[in-house]
Amino acid sequence: MFTKEMMEGFSELDFAVYGCIMKNKGHVGKMTIKELAEAAHVSTATVLRFCRKSGAEGYSEWKLKFKEYLAGEQNTLKDDSETELQSFLERIHSADFLDSISKAHQYLAKSRCTIFIGIGSSGILGRYGARYFSNVGQFSLFIDDPWLPILQDVSEDTVTIALSESGTTQQTVTIASQLQQRGCTLISITNSGNSVLAKMADCNISYHVTEKFVNERNVTTQIPVLYIIETLAKKLHHGKAPDTGC
Repeated sequence: MFTKEMMEGFSELDFAVYGCIMKNKGHVGKMTIKELAEAAHVSTATVLRFCRKSGAEGYSEWKLKFKEYLAGEQNTLKDDSETELQSFLERIHSADFLDSISKAHQYLAKSRCTIFIGIGSSGILGRYGARYFSNVGQFSLFIDDPWLPILQDVSEDTVTIALSESGTTQQTVTIASQLQQRGCTLISITNSGNSVLAKMADCNISYHVTEKFVNERNVTTQIPVLYIIETLAKKLHHGKAPDTGC
């Protein structure tokens, strides 16, 4: 409900109202404009200006929007993880998914080094992936600086694994492109096969789970990514490289 752009226009008094609301989420819906103003130590006129800056014409409309926002926040993280995982586990037996795993494995089986890249939650998974690959005997690195300039060519037997739930994260796309231009084969692991990162990759593995957000922060499950990383690493360890071309 409160976007970055919206909050950039808040004054100190607006932030006083905002802070009071955040501390009293469960009670604001029952408060009159006078009660909220007194709790925030501001005037009712200030509360009205805050409501308008928040996209509402008045206090009553703002309370309705805030009630809908709270309801959406609660529903976003409903406990449907079991159903979500069951759907993913059904997809891992599909021809498309198995083919993408096979193609990625073929590239990795011919490589001597794997570079993981990702930002935020995907970055944490990238660090885990580099360690997991190294543990099974595949020399791997994780680049944790999204602005690291790639100034020299890399070996053709180096593979980049780019992680991005949206497949559109600017920093990840940029560094993936730099590595690709320097000679790296690019494998992307994304939620959608229609994203920028998926389309530019030599091989994409997509997992197709429902996106979830809380207060505009992405909380989409990343369990499928862990499964994909570990599956590829185990295939490398067992040396089951496919014979067919990509």
